[in-house]
Amino acid sequence: MIDHVDGVAVLTLNRPEAMNALSGSLARDLDAAVTDCIRDDATRAILLTGTGRGFCAGADLSEKLPTDPGQSVLEIWYHPLVRNLRACPLPIVAAVNGVAAGAGMSLALLADIVTCAPNAYFLQAFAKVGLVPDCGSSWLLARRVGEARARELTLLADRLPAEQALDWGLVNRVYPAETLLDESLTLAKRLARGPVNALARIRQLHDSAATLDFESQLREEDRLQSACSAGPEAQEGRAAFRDKRAPDFSAVPLATQTP
Repeated sequence: MIDHVDGVAVLTLNRPEAMNALSGSLARDLDAAVTDCIRDDATRAILLTGTGRGFCAGADLSEKLPTDPGQSVLEIWYHPLVRNLRACPLPIVAAVNGVAAGAGMSLALLADIVTCAPNAYFLQAFAKVGLVPDCGSSWLLARRVGEARARELTLLADRLPAEQALDWGLVNRVYPAETLLDESLTLAKRLARGPVNALARIRQLHDSAATLDFESQLREEDRLQSACSAGPEAQEGRAAFRDKRAPDFSAVPLATQTP
């Protein structure tokens, strides 16, 4: 389901009877929805959540998905979504309303800001069924919580409850279940009111910092700062500072090909 609220596209996983387990069709629908958000000038941020008692219980293991010779189920059905979320220039908030397990935990980890309800929990469930982490979680998780904790979570496959996830830095905010969506939407609206092109480049810098050395990161900062300085958002920011008013970035569309 997609709802649009003040520049925010609210994408809701809607398979409550299966705890929003990620079927092949749901993965493709979500991938298409993310692409639509990127192409829509009116969309400036994304809020991802689930219906019912779960955020996403992981890939639907009961489903037998067709494959092509030489390509896996993951590559055909799930990796396009993962790559699209990873490359999405729009800021993403994940409101985790219940269990986020397996690939569902990956969806949360792909967000910029993660909120959750007190009853939510995160689970690297793969070892319980004789599998290894997928959908990017082996790369994403350690960058959130550190290598030691990532190994513990994946090897022992224990639940990580909300408050511990907050303490470990996996989530940013824990809200009461009854206000989770409203509070998360407030955060997403705040991002949507911001300089979306600068925010996209900020996200690029956080990504590059994980792999570049210090001098290379300085050059990347310089490159993206030059692009920002020449753009309309910085012009509006300087004018607002000069006029002693709040900046209005709403008229500046997202440039999907950010340098």
